[in-house]
Amino acid sequence: MEMIQSFTVDHTKIVPGIFTSRVDKVDGGMLTTYDIRLKKPNKEPVIDTAAMHSLEHIIATFLRNDPEWKDEIIYWGPMGCLTGFYLILKGNRSSSEIYDLILDAFKAVEKAEEVPGATPVNCGHYLMHNLGMAKWYASEFAEYLEANAGKPEIFEYPKADRLVTDDGKHFYDS
Repeated sequence: MEMIQSFTVDHTKIVPGIFTSRVDKVDGGMLTTYDIRLKKPNKEPVIDTAAMHSLEHIIATFLRNDPEWKDEIIYWGPMGCLTGFYLILKGNRSSSEIYDLILDAFKAVEKAEEVPGATPVNCGHYLMHNLGMAKWYASEFAEYLEANAGKPEIFEYPKADRLVTDDGKHFYDS
């Protein structure tokens, strides 16, 4: 099988940031998937599950209600490794072009007084939320983004070097 694009990122070198994960052509348009990475993989503790769930609810609600961006939003959801989120937008913008949107989304979490949709009718696990921790993670990430806004490493993926055999197959030493 072919290596999927997200596995070609060198997770030993990636830092928190906003990265273009992939760009897909669909129905005459483009969809761009962004990696919104809050934690350094395999180095920092992952995001608490209940806080991650709250971040998902609050930021998805913020994005889908933002007057400038709501028609561009396709998806906002957590990574399985609990180090960040995926955002899918219509079009093809660079990671740095969505910086303000992401910063505003995380600042909105800091101001949240409740988790939207955290009821048995609206959520599949409505008791698994932690607004206080979500605010803490959001504040940490917003401060990080502001402190590192001018650094290219928060917008550019480090790629994993993969050896290729003479017949074009990937060689893995694991």
